[in-house]
Amino acid sequence: MSTPLATDRPDAVVFDLDGTLVDTVEHRIQAWMRAFEEAGIPATREEVSPLIGADGKQVARQIAERAGLSMDESAVEAIDQRSGEIFQALNVDPRPLPGAREVADALDRAGVAWAIGTSSRRAQVRSSVDALRLDHEPTIVDGSHVKHAKPAPDLLLLAADQLSVDPYRTWYVGDSTFDMRAAVAAGMHPIGVSTGSADAEALRRAGAAEVIESLRELEGRVRRWAGSPAPEA
Repeated sequence: MSTPLATDRPDAVVFDLDGTLVDTVEHRIQAWMRAFEEAGIPATREEVSPLIGADGKQVARQIAERAGLSMDESAVEAIDQRSGEIFQALNVDPRPLPGAREVADALDRAGVAWAIGTSSRRAQVRSSVDALRLDHEPTIVDGSHVKHAKPAPDLLLLAADQLSVDPYRTWYVGDSTFDMRAAVAAGMHPIGVSTGSADAEALRRAGAAEVIESLRELEGRVRRWAGSPAPEA
């Protein structure tokens, strides 16, 4: 099954959160590095950075395996939870990425449903969503809602279900390779944005149908759907 054409107007758009709507990737990396250090697991920034955006348990398990360590489920859960606690302490004043608020407003004006689909735990989402200062509470599907987070498609499919839309007629916008893999698996149109953990080439290799440099590009497209003038540069 192919994904919808980029020129189509989708029935809905689902966004990743960290690195896509808010500038939090660096704090994510720092939180994982500290959590691994506390657990006595050797990890380098070069190993951790490409994993940002994946299910936290997968990150913990993969780094441990690279260090030659085998962990049971409770140990994996503990490291994932500790990383989240450290992230919450660091993420006190997250900054919305360019175009994040504007594209949300443009979608509302165009009458296109949208949601946030993030692997983050529920408690880690609030500060970042509040930083967007949206006019209304968005539909949010987080890692606590599904058994398998990204790169599995479960989060994205649940978001489409909550919006009552067909995944095939939905776009997913994210900054990581795991976002793109999840979108492909869900049958959504994968749009990579190079504002976070992966560059344009990596996003395309992971399945991105198109890559944009910032959400301002998407905002301009949505404004045209609503017949609104494009924002001034």
